[in-house]
Amino acid sequence: MLFKSSPKFDIMEFFFTVLIILSVVTPGLSSTTTTFNVLQYGAIGDGKTNDSPAFLKAWKDVCQSKSHISRLIIPAKRTFLLKPTTFSGPCKSNYTYIQLLGDIVAPETKSEYSGFHTNTWLGFSYVNGLIISGKGTIDGKGSAWWQQPCIGNVKSGANCRPPTALTFYRCYHLQLKGFTSINPARSHMTLTSCNNGIISKLRLIAPGTSPNTDGIDISGSTDIRVLNSFIGTGDDCIAISAGSSKINITGITCGPGHGISIGSLGTRGETDIVEDVHVKNCTLTETLTGVRIKTWQGGGGYARRISFEKIKFVRANSPIIIDQFYCPHRSDCQNKTQAIKVSDVTYKGIFGTSLTDKAINLSCDQNVGCSNLVFDHVYITSADPKQKVFSYCHNAHGIATHTKPSLKCLLK
Repeated sequence: MLFKSSPKFDIMEFFFTVLIILSVVTPGLSSTTTTFNVLQYGAIGDGKTNDSPAFLKAWKDVCQSKSHISRLIIPAKRTFLLKPTTFSGPCKSNYTYIQLLGDIVAPETKSEYSGFHTNTWLGFSYVNGLIISGKGTIDGKGSAWWQQPCIGNVKSGANCRPPTALTFYRCYHLQLKGFTSINPARSHMTLTSCNNGIISKLRLIAPGTSPNTDGIDISGSTDIRVLNSFIGTGDDCIAISAGSSKINITGITCGPGHGISIGSLGTRGETDIVEDVHVKNCTLTETLTGVRIKTWQGGGGYARRISFEKIKFVRANSPIIIDQFYCPHRSDCQNKTQAIKVSDVTYKGIFGTSLTDKAINLSCDQNVGCSNLVFDHVYITSADPKQKVFSYCHNAHGIATHTKPSLKCLLK
């Protein structure tokens, strides 16, 4: 066999792995694979020289190549400094493969972002068949942003957004595999309007105190799988936002962070939809929350057909939450008659310990409520042997079997 994987064979991951191996080791395929190296375009890789112009020159040739596979090598034992850069498609090859062997670092200071749009450090847009694979590290140098997210002198109270390390916009058939991302200024990566992708074997790392450093943010995307990765950061390990469906998350080790979240949905009264999200075989250690669905009052739409299965909590705060009164800053929180409908949510085979006494918190809207909630073999105890845990329900409807703490508050 080429590699060992989980018992359930992932055909798409196998296909991409074979594709990469064939492009590297099989004789006679040179006519279908064209290789480019950033060093050939003037990149230095000393961690000090701005290598963005060389990377963009290389990208232009990579993207224009008509080979079946167009491969860009970022060589090992080098560190490439890149300023904010966007790699745009569409590209002419069927697959654009970035072999990330070396390291990429962001500028050390915020002033080096002057003159750029700061929402993104490294962006990929309209690139179908994009593969980024390797054992390199992407370092966002985010600590300069965490205390003050703005550039230069700004008015007190200004709302500034530091750059996300990696953004993917309208990238279909995307694969991200093997590399490490550390210390982003904001999120490690966002997927927006992407379809049919696999994210696997990544390490996403930032201090637990770093603000808004989500691991993976998914919005408006469908058929995305996140597999066998370690995410320890300062905000949500994985956040699934409006417009997303067919999201499968398996084998994630999460912590520190805020757990795995769906939402927040219905911000400013918007109509949002999330459906067919399945989270399985994950461990959450000392996270601020566990598995969570969060919606604002006044929104429309629905979150449905969601499952959390075989989840382990280790000293997690608030392990299971549905919060339909989400208002994070606790100011100007409004009570509305309209709400996003939450239904068909299953919690099965879940166990572990909670740092708070409210282990299960089902705070559903007073008008719409939550329906068809299913709890089966859910056992959560206190991390403190001297403390008991309890469940809370508000307008939550469903059934519970083999569940502790008891869910007698659950309505039929």
